[in-house]
Amino acid sequence: MRLGLFLDIGSTYTKGRVVELERGELLASAKAYTTVETDVTLGINDCLLELSRQGIKEKYDIKLASSSAAGGLRMVAVGLVRDLTTEAAKKAALTAGARVEKSYSYELTPEDLDEILALKPDIILLAGGTDGGNKKYLLENARKLSRLKLKGTILVAGNRSAASEVAGILEGKVDFRIAPNVLPDLNTLNIEPVQNLIRQIFLEKIVEAKGLKKAEKIVDKVMMPTPLAVLKGAELLAQKIGELILIDVGGATTDVHSVAKGLPTLAGVSLKGLPEPYAKRTVEGDLGLRRTVKNVVEYGREEFYNSGITSGQLSDYLEKITKDPTYLPQTPQEKEIEKALTRICVKTAMNRHAGRLEEIWTPAGKSFVQYGKDLTRVEALVGTGGPLVYAEEPEKVLAAAFFEETNPNILKPKNPEMYLDTEYILFAAGLLAENDRETGLKLLNSVKKL
Repeated sequence: MRLGLFLDIGSTYTKGRVVELERGELLASAKAYTTVETDVTLGINDCLLELSRQGIKEKYDIKLASSSAAGGLRMVAVGLVRDLTTEAAKKAALTAGARVEKSYSYELTPEDLDEILALKPDIILLAGGTDGGNKKYLLENARKLSRLKLKGTILVAGNRSAASEVAGILEGKVDFRIAPNVLPDLNTLNIEPVQNLIRQIFLEKIVEAKGLKKAEKIVDKVMMPTPLAVLKGAELLAQKIGELILIDVGGATTDVHSVAKGLPTLAGVSLKGLPEPYAKRTVEGDLGLRRTVKNVVEYGREEFYNSGITSGQLSDYLEKITKDPTYLPQTPQEKEIEKALTRICVKTAMNRHAGRLEEIWTPAGKSFVQYGKDLTRVEALVGTGGPLVYAEEPEKVLAAAFFEETNPNILKPKNPEMYLDTEYILFAAGLLAENDRETGLKLLNSVKKL
C-alpha cells in the first residue's frame, strides 16, 4: 500500500491527512497545535503521533506540506491607478495565496512608506503603467522603496519600458525580482508569471524566514502557501463538478474562491473594468468569527433579530469568545448565535466577491454594464472551514450566499447545488495534484453533496 502524508501547517493547528495513493482514499486525519514560534517539528510530530494512534504505521511514499503559519504570506501591492494596475497587482497576489495587507496607488507618500515599514511585508508587488505607458510613478516609487531598510522582496511587475531602469535603481539595495507586466494593456490581465515568481520567493526565502525550513526534516517539501493549495484543490474540483464557488469562513477572515468565467448571462449587458481571472480569490479581513467578530455583528444585526436572539444573549456570547477565542458554542442558543454570525460572513463576503450590474442611460435608452463576474449560473457552491463543516444545518448557512431578488444587481448564484468539504481535504488534493492529478481527483470524492 502506497501512502501519502499531507500537512497544513496552520496558524493555530497543524492538520494531517493520510491518503492511500492507489485509490485516492482518505485513511486518517489528525491535528495538533502548531509550534512554529519554537520549533515547528514539535507540532508536526504531535500530529504524526496522533496518526500512529489511529493505526498508521507504514512509511509514507510522499510527504508534502503547505503553510499559513507565522502570519502566512504577507504582501502589499503598489500600483498607479487604483482600479487598474493596483487592482491587477492585488488580484495576482491573492490568487498566489497571499494576504494583501494594504494597497497603494500613485506616488508613495512619507506616511505610506512608514506604514509599509511597520507592516513588514514578505513581498512588495510593485506595478504601474501599461507597457509603453506611464513610467514616472513606477520609477519614483522604486527610488523611494530602495531607500527603506526592507527585509522582504520587491517584485516588480509594471511597465516593461521601465523594467531595466527599475532594476538599476534597486540593484544592491534590496532583494528584488522582475516579472512581466501584470497589466500589459487595459484588456489583458497577465497574472500567471507573477504568481509563479511569488511562489518561487515563498520557496526560496519565506519558508526559511518563517521557521518552516525545519519542517523539511520530516516532510519532503513545504510546497506552497495553504490558500494557494486550497485554490488549486478548488480548480481540480471544478474539473469534476463544473464551475464552482468555494467559501471558507475562519476565525480571522472569510475567503471566497470562484472558479468560473463569469461572463454576462443577460442580453445587452457589456463588461467594464479589468478582466477577471478564471480562478479568483478574495479575502475579507474584517469577516472572521473571532478576531473581527465585532465587525460581523455590525454588518448583520437583522440576522440575530430574525433568529430571536436578544442583545443580552449576543453580548454574553461575544464576551465569552473574546476572552477565549478557542471557545466553541455549547448550548443550542450559542450554536444559533454562531450560525447567525457565519451566515453574515457568508453573505457579506459573497456580496463583495460577486460581480454587479450598473444601470446607465445612453441616447438609445437604458442599458447595463457588468463589473466583475456574473456568477448567477454557477451550479456548485462549496463550503469549507470549521464553522461551516461543524454547523448543524450547513445548507442553511451556505444559502446566505444565494442570489437575492431584493438586490438583483449583485450577481450571486441563483440555484446552485451545495457541497461540503467535510474532511478538509481540498488543500491535500491541491498539493497532490501538483504531481498526480488523477489521484487528486479521486481524493475529492470525499467532498459531500448536501
